[in-house]
Amino acid sequence: MTLPWHSLDTTLFSRAQQLLDEGWITRDPELAPVLPVVLERGVGQDWHKAGTFRHHLYGVARSLALWQQPHDVQLLGLLHSVYGNAFVDLVKFDARTERARLQGLVGEEAEHLVHLFCTMSRSQFINKVLERDFDEDGGMELELNGPAPRETVQLTPREVAAFIIVSMADTIEQWFSWQEEIYSRSPNVDTSRKQAVHWAASLWPGPMRPPSRKISQLSQLGLALQHPGLAGLLPMPPVFNRCTVSVSKEDDAAASSLYWSVIQLDQPLVDLDVATHVLEQAVRLNPWVGEPQMVLAQVYLSAGRQDDAVLAARSALQCFSAWGNAWDKRVQWDAWIAWTRILLQSATDGTWPERLDKLNNLALRG
Repeated sequence: MTLPWHSLDTTLFSRAQQLLDEGWITRDPELAPVLPVVLERGVGQDWHKAGTFRHHLYGVARSLALWQQPHDVQLLGLLHSVYGNAFVDLVKFDARTERARLQGLVGEEAEHLVHLFCTMSRSQFINKVLERDFDEDGGMELELNGPAPRETVQLTPREVAAFIIVSMADTIEQWFSWQEEIYSRSPNVDTSRKQAVHWAASLWPGPMRPPSRKISQLSQLGLALQHPGLAGLLPMPPVFNRCTVSVSKEDDAAASSLYWSVIQLDQPLVDLDVATHVLEQAVRLNPWVGEPQMVLAQVYLSAGRQDDAVLAARSALQCFSAWGNAWDKRVQWDAWIAWTRILLQSATDGTWPERLDKLNNLALRG
């Protein structure tokens, strides 16, 4: 059965290359002036899921830059939690006293998006999007955070589109198995489980396994952008074939499990056939993340299947370039791209080392 390989969009890959250097954000004319004010609030020291709060904010902004979002949406990504929200207590700016300061820094339009994103009910928003509960024009009435009875706010179609796209970038940057365990059934979180009883699940960072259901949920968020009132308001993210296809929960979970079984060496190790078939099935079930395809490229190389390795490595590189963040959080996005380029180079040139120790000094040429 033919595998669903992606061709490499060289224009997209070129944009991704420009974002591999962590200093990219310091050279952005819109984002760079904001950094000193944000950094002085200690975001580089705050813990946040798979890294620090700085890593998270930069990573969300990176995906939005890669997706060519307008500057106010990129600024929203960089500042999307600075007033705090229902999910985190990381309040870096006091919404009661410091809105004017942030408005002076990023402009009223961007600050309005940030404030609204922080104060609205994110859970209700995600649920309404997943249920396609939009107004006819693509707008949405939403509750604000706080005790009942809650105030409501009317989102414009552009605000809905922006918040969907930022939510996609926000989720792909941070979600991995530890969050999946403690934040079960998000956005409808299971609050019944006590920490002392489920202490093993709470040990951070845990096994760093990729999530089992979030890619499916992200594909549904992306599909919502095809609503007639939302389509065309903002650049469409280049994931899920420009947000036109979805992944089922069942396929998402199965693909993640199959991939992880190879990573954990739960397959026979004497030859490569079983691991190859398992990874190929993972790619068939979920062809929208790069890591299974990248590992498969290396397995193909080990088996002497250079032509197949080229296809797998190119496809993996396309997926990494489309997301701007890693699905498998064990290493950073730029590291996944670097190793994938090594695999593609080796497959193209037929130079995969025969000796194990030679893997230690592979380098990209040109």
